[in-house]
This record gives sequence, structure tokens and C-alpha cells, in this order.
Amino acid sequence: MNETTRLPPLRERFFRRERRSAQAARRFAAETLAGWGLAETPRTDDVLLCVSELVTNALLHGVPPGRQLRLFLRHEGHALVVEVHDSGPGVPRVVYDGDEGGRGLLLVSALSDKWGVRERELGKAVWCEFGLPWTGVRDARAS
Repeated sequence: MNETTRLPPLRERFFRRERRSAQAARRFAAETLAGWGLAETPRTDDVLLCVSELVTNALLHGVPPGRQLRLFLRHEGHALVVEVHDSGPGVPRVVYDGDEGGRGLLLVSALSDKWGVRERELGKAVWCEFGLPWTGVRDARAS
């Protein structure tokens, strides 16, 4: 029997401030997308890359030593939302030129339909959204 496992529309997980957390977050996102029946769709790679970029940004710039980040994935019917919460100060911004690094939010901006930053009592939440359904979305954006 090859049925998709039905997961709740909100999935969340904490990740430690360590290098391997970006890979673990990407794996968690891939498993979640598969559970929602959204694996191997036109924008799956875009979502997974954005998860990696947002988590990496939080690990490098937003998670103080001894703290964790929290990854939320929400399937809202009309959209898939990726949200990363950290407890660090500052507001991330898109870097268009400059050093070799620092272009993660430029990728998130280019690949997602919307993105933003929301202040929290302690730290911030950086999010991006992908409209659903995904059928043919990548083809329409490429032309």
C-alpha cells in the first residue's frame, strides 16, 4: 500500500546552535513535505533551499550561544509557510552585493512568493511563503 501519511498542518521542531542543524532542518522539512503529499513537486527544491538558508542565517547571526532556534512549517491550504524563530537581536536584510557570503535572503526573496521579518518579545521570526497549488508554478516563473 502506497498511501501518503497525513501529518498535522503545523509541524515544528527545535534545533541546537550547531553546524549540523541546517542539514537536520532540511531533512525534517523534506519528511514533512512528503507527509503532506508535497514531495517531488515543482517547488520542493525551492522550499528546502529556503529552509536551509533561513536556518543557516539564524545559526550564524541570530542564535546566541546556549540557545536554540525553532522551525515551523505550516500547510495552510492556500500556502506553505516556513518560519524560523531565534532569540538574537537585529533585523536580517537582503544583501545584493559585497562579500562572497550573505546572500541567503536574496535567494529566499527570489525563490519564495513572499518573505518577511516579524519582531518577537525575544528575538525575531523570519518567514517565507509559497502559494499552493504548485502545479506549473516554476514553469510560469521561468518564462
